[in-house]
Amino acid sequence: MRAGSYNYTNNYCNYPKTPLPTLATRCCFQSNSQCRIRSPPPAALRLHRSTFPGARVSSTNCGCCEIRAVYGGERPQGSGTASAWDEKPFEVLPNGEKAYLDEMDIITFLHPPKDLIPLDPTSYNAAAYLWKKIGDVPEERRHRLLQSLNPRLISRAWEIAGTRYDDPKLVKKSASNLLSNKDGEIPSEFYNCRTSGGPLPIAWINIFKKTIFCGSNGKTYGRFIGGSIVAQFANRFSPLYFEVTQLKEVMSTEQPCDFAYEFGDGLLDLHECPAGFPRPVKHPYPFSDQVVIYIRHIGPGVLVGQAWQEGKKLDQVPRKLCGEILMVKDYAATIEII
Repeated sequence: MRAGSYNYTNNYCNYPKTPLPTLATRCCFQSNSQCRIRSPPPAALRLHRSTFPGARVSSTNCGCCEIRAVYGGERPQGSGTASAWDEKPFEVLPNGEKAYLDEMDIITFLHPPKDLIPLDPTSYNAAAYLWKKIGDVPEERRHRLLQSLNPRLISRAWEIAGTRYDDPKLVKKSASNLLSNKDGEIPSEFYNCRTSGGPLPIAWINIFKKTIFCGSNGKTYGRFIGGSIVAQFANRFSPLYFEVTQLKEVMSTEQPCDFAYEFGDGLLDLHECPAGFPRPVKHPYPFSDQVVIYIRHIGPGVLVGQAWQEGKKLDQVPRKLCGEILMVKDYAATIEII
């Protein structure tokens, strides 16, 4: 393994992709006003209540209602409860793989079926609920969010994270200890990341890794590390370093954020790099054109970012560099020094 490489023992790319079951099965009207569940067949279904906050289920003329259904086997004998959560936190798919209910709840919340209509959206804080649901997912399984959330849901997570600033208690919470820990030396942090799409010049970095570390000058820095063949070349000769700054607002939209990654020209005031890291050099375009990624905390160990190419010229109109970026902390990753 070459210098500066990482040993990501919990890399989400190495995990088998688990097909998620249907999140919601809709009762449908037939000409004779009878309701049927189209797919999967009733024998393969187990129903449970949705945990979507403040939701009501719409009813039909035949007395049935739209229901949420997931695959599942028979209940253990002697079980009198109606909730799958009281038995185990997952459902077994027909192919034998597991679909975890806490992850499915996050997907359902970000993209609720039409039957889950909030009675009063102002009666709860959406960001607080999302934070709790992410916290329900064990650290070793959070990487699955990278494969479970499609680009539209990643963008939706950024929007919901914006409501976190309406809650004085929630806004004090942090997904990372790096910026809040002031007790001596702070260990580096590692993340697996995925964008919701981007233009061809940066398509090679749609899936990448990120490390955050403290410099000897007391500032906090980070580095993006791509995984493709093109990115591996860039990792060595054009490393993408950035400085973590305490910006609290997206310049182009005036929306709130928690902090930002400023790439500058790449020649950062970084006197000492972590062992095995290449020295900073001038960034390639477009990262050399005043790129800033604004970050919001959305849950324990999970961040979402919005990248902007703000430009060096005074008359340049800022534009989004790519879609929103989901970042999930890898608690098992370490730097491999060679």
